[in-house]
Amino acid sequence: MNITSISVWGLAAGYGLFIIPLAILLWVRVPLIGTMLIGAVRMTVQLLLVGFYLQIVFTLNKPWLNALWVGLMILVADISVIRGTGIRFGRLAWPLFVALLAGTAVPLLYFVDVILQKSNLLDARFVIPIGGMILGNCLRADIIGIRRFYQSIRQGEKAFCQQLADGATLAEAVRPYLRSALHEAFSPTLASMATIGLVSLPGMMTGVILGGSEPMTAIFYQIAIMIAIFTGTAITVWLAVELSRKTCFDAFGVLNRHIFTDNAPQGR
Repeated sequence: MNITSISVWGLAAGYGLFIIPLAILLWVRVPLIGTMLIGAVRMTVQLLLVGFYLQIVFTLNKPWLNALWVGLMILVADISVIRGTGIRFGRLAWPLFVALLAGTAVPLLYFVDVILQKSNLLDARFVIPIGGMILGNCLRADIIGIRRFYQSIRQGEKAFCQQLADGATLAEAVRPYLRSALHEAFSPTLASMATIGLVSLPGMMTGVILGGSEPMTAIFYQIAIMIAIFTGTAITVWLAVELSRKTCFDAFGVLNRHIFTDNAPQGR
């Protein structure tokens, strides 16, 4: 494949685009200039460090090292999702990690083994970028779904407890809230699937085209990755809720109020 490289000077010139949003922020007097500059610096440093590390990983291409990197990505995602849900780390960390691991590994290995038909399932060239796309695109949906599930029960605590008092099991009582959480978590991905290609050219498709492949090859890749992302989202949200029930509900099936952080929205 033949791809046009970006030189150091070309990348430096790319930072010139920041002049436009900076001018808008100054003109409208939006107090986000410091945040924008810090974000730009963090993005640059983080990506450069990851780039140097990935060069080593891709050169060595050891299955255990590739798996370790994917595990690290899942750990970082675990922390990020928990922060967004408003639930205390100790209550959700382990159930969510297992859910993220399953939600990433199942579609990732299926993608490499069945769709790409590669004998080396942990080849760095495929496992790391594809795993990153699946995990990264699942994050927003995971935060939305898990937060919606627990906040809905918290806000409708009286109705939820009434179901338990009427004889419903915990699984029966949480089912409507799980249904609502999954609906809200899936909606952004489904909306993206419905407009993809017409409204935007997504990351994988653009990357494959820039790599020199035919547009139809890029389209096949993009269709497969969108299915993998949706599958990973479904596994992660559902499994995180199922596994966290033991740590977030008491022996009587009542939601433990202490699972929420101090800044989480209060129930009604």
